[in-house]
Amino acid sequence: MVKSSKGYRAGTRSILSRRARDRGKLGLSKLLYPYNPGSRVCITINPSIHKGMPHRRFHGKIGFVKAKRGRSYVVEVLMGGWRKTVIARPEHLSPYGGESNAEKDN
Repeated sequence: MVKSSKGYRAGTRSILSRRARDRGKLGLSKLLYPYNPGSRVCITINPSIHKGMPHRRFHGKIGFVKAKRGRSYVVEVLMGGWRKTVIARPEHLSPYGGESNAEKDN
């Protein structure tokens, strides 16, 4: 038998694939969107951009932006009662819902 692959993107054929209409270059508005600390984001991995890509287990998860680190953002995600920290670039993030409680306090 052939030994199964254990790579970073193993078993992601359906998860990390895009529809034909969604392919191509990414718009600037996606890259330049300002995420403030405390804002809610959804982690949606863009498979065409490999840099700053979070692990596939975080695809579709919702978290809070904790800080900005270089070009990337530090996002805190709750998974099974545990707080996980994900570092992802804005290409793999999208804004989620309205304003959060942290934004209302300011």
